Amino acid sequence: MESIKDKVAIVGMGCTAFGELWDKGPEDLMVESTYEACEDAGIETTDIQACWLGYVNSDIAMTGIMAAGALQFDYIPVTHVENACGTGAETFRGAAMALIAGAYDVCLALGVEKMKDAGFGGIPQAFPGKWHPVYGAAPEVGGGVARYALAATRYFSYYGLTPEEGKTMLAKVSVKSHYNGSRNPKAALRKAVSIEQVLNAPIIAWPLGLFDCCGINDGSSAAILVRTEDAKKFRPDGDYITIKGSSIACGPSWGKERPDYDYLHWEETERCAKQVYEMAGIKDPRKEMQVFELHDCFSIAEVIAAESLGLVEKGKAREDIDAGNWEQEGEMPINISGGLKSFGHPAGASGGREIYEFYKQFQGKVEEPSRQLKGDLKMGIAHNQGGHPGNFVCGITIVGEPPAAK
Repeated sequence: MESIKDKVAIVGMGCTAFGELWDKGPEDLMVESTYEACEDAGIETTDIQACWLGYVNSDIAMTGIMAAGALQFDYIPVTHVENACGTGAETFRGAAMALIAGAYDVCLALGVEKMKDAGFGGIPQAFPGKWHPVYGAAPEVGGGVARYALAATRYFSYYGLTPEEGKTMLAKVSVKSHYNGSRNPKAALRKAVSIEQVLNAPIIAWPLGLFDCCGINDGSSAAILVRTEDAKKFRPDGDYITIKGSSIACGPSWGKERPDYDYLHWEETERCAKQVYEMAGIKDPRKEMQVFELHDCFSIAEVIAAESLGLVEKGKAREDIDAGNWEQEGEMPINISGGLKSFGHPAGASGGREIYEFYKQFQGKVEEPSRQLKGDLKMGIAHNQGGHPGNFVCGITIVGEPPAAK
């Protein structure tokens, strides 16, 4: 596999606030994030030669026309991509590959979702009609949280945690994320919570309570991508980042039908991480990266993702959490943005929103100065996964400082 390391640069980014945006449609959100990205890159929308548009909600037209109309593109190609919760990562991968191939010079990676406008609880009807011969046409409502709850109880049992110890470990993850989100003006939930509040919250699927589960929200993120050799034409200040690695891994089988599936690791995350680490030349991800945006749709998802990404020895997450290593001043700050837990998860936009966090951290332009990470920020990871334990699609993008560091 040929590495794409440092061949593509991100020279402009935009991101809306996430939340219950009842007064805005998907077109409004796309315009907001794209205009911010274009202004940041010093270009006009007429300079964009191709766009990769990511969204999952099937209640809106499944084509690129929506972006073409909202942004008044002049008949340029707009490719709609959808890969569950890895959709945002897919937009960056598609745009990057087109640039490397020399097909275009300026590309837009755009993600959007209006989850609050559709279906039960913001999620459209799942898998209508005939879909899978074993899995069935209509999974039970709440299937996602139920299966992550299975992962949590399995984790507690296998690694010898009592229910109280396991719940407290997960509560600390949620408390950390809510504190980070409380200082992020673009987060949907901007209120810190206590351990007691998390532990006493209503149970959704034991052991996962209300504060262990991310919400369904609206939002959009956008990025302007060019080949790295052209980056200084757009950012003469050198304030841009490059893609070090980008990949998607799709699981071929349903974990819940496999008697050997242990619910203790995300195989798709492990395989995808191996690919992107090789692309980026990463040997020790914990030490070589400084910003870690992980897919924390549930608190247990963050725990197992960290272990599956090789950031923590398997079964040792609790020790790391208790030591404060995942907090802002810790050795490995995870979800300094507030994560999905504070932002919610408009699927098409989350991958780009995670990259936006590194972009702003690298530039030293985080909206709230108290969230600015200290030290030399060389690389960061944006991790997303969607589906159910044992049958995920995982998208990972590693970004970092350009070859000639500022």
